[in-house]
Amino acid sequence: MAAADTGRPLVKAAGDDIVSRGPSRDAGRHTPGKGPGGLRRALSTHWYAWTMVAPVVVVIGVIIGYPLLRGIYLSLTDANERNVERTIGVNTIDATYQYVGLDNYVEAITGSQFLGTLGWTVVWTVACVSITFGLGMGLANMLNRRIAGRGLYRVLLVLPWAVPGFVSVFAWRFLYNTDNGLLNKILAGGGIDAVPWLNDPTWAKFAVISVNVWLGIPFMMVALLGGLQSIPSEMYEAAEMDGATAWQRFRHITLPGLRPVSTTVILLSTIWTFNMFPVIFLLTRGGPGDATQILVTQAYKFSFEISPRDFAQSSTWGVLILVLLLIFAVFYRRVLRKQGEVW
Repeated sequence: MAAADTGRPLVKAAGDDIVSRGPSRDAGRHTPGKGPGGLRRALSTHWYAWTMVAPVVVVIGVIIGYPLLRGIYLSLTDANERNVERTIGVNTIDATYQYVGLDNYVEAITGSQFLGTLGWTVVWTVACVSITFGLGMGLANMLNRRIAGRGLYRVLLVLPWAVPGFVSVFAWRFLYNTDNGLLNKILAGGGIDAVPWLNDPTWAKFAVISVNVWLGIPFMMVALLGGLQSIPSEMYEAAEMDGATAWQRFRHITLPGLRPVSTTVILLSTIWTFNMFPVIFLLTRGGPGDATQILVTQAYKFSFEISPRDFAQSSTWGVLILVLLLIFAVFYRRVLRKQGEVW
């Protein structure tokens, strides 16, 4: 019987180099087109994880996905309170709104109301995020040192974060009251006239920014404090021995060490502030006039305050807000990649 039939390795004749033919290197490889697909292989390997995640995905799809698709659809129509389907007693009136394409988007983008509101929203977001980040950084650096009562200070500074947002806003509304507010009483004690905190456009903008900064500092401080505690103390000790000043240590050790945390908290804070509905709505309702109206409160106003309620315009503004935030996130990600950050 030939050697190939015995199942043994083939051996050349004497005098030649011995060549052993074992199992082929490609024996364990899948032939292209015959193996299971990537998705199928992932499902078969991690089926338990997919089973645990599936209910959450379904719930998120129902709670977020359907309203989003519905909003996009309404933004392409002229739907308002008078032409949507509604029920009066036992009678049902069918919807009569029509498809208008991108007319709502063109009207919003070219109109002065959207651009004016967008301008103030950008100013509001940049001011709140930058001030919150600066103060949070300062407090985090202070609480990262060994000082007396550090634990008590941490609890007190986190307190605004623990109190429900609407409670904090209503408390500030009482403080800002022109006639009986604590702030104006303090000013009156010093012989200073009362300030129309919520009745003057300029002071109202200052007021809403101050309240939002007060609410946002705890999150920023806690996040940055965690980042500071992850920086090895040996780096500061070595820099100090080399004669580095406090500013040089902060610039060359603290800031680079906080970069991963900073990029994340700035992104989250920007998105939250851009959509910060409670502070504006509960404190000024967008007033006086429309001085403090941001995009999200104006979209709410279209749907619930004006008559007839304009569902199409409200949906259009909502979709535009989403698009603007997505553009910002993509741009932000590209900037980080150019700086060598992975996000």
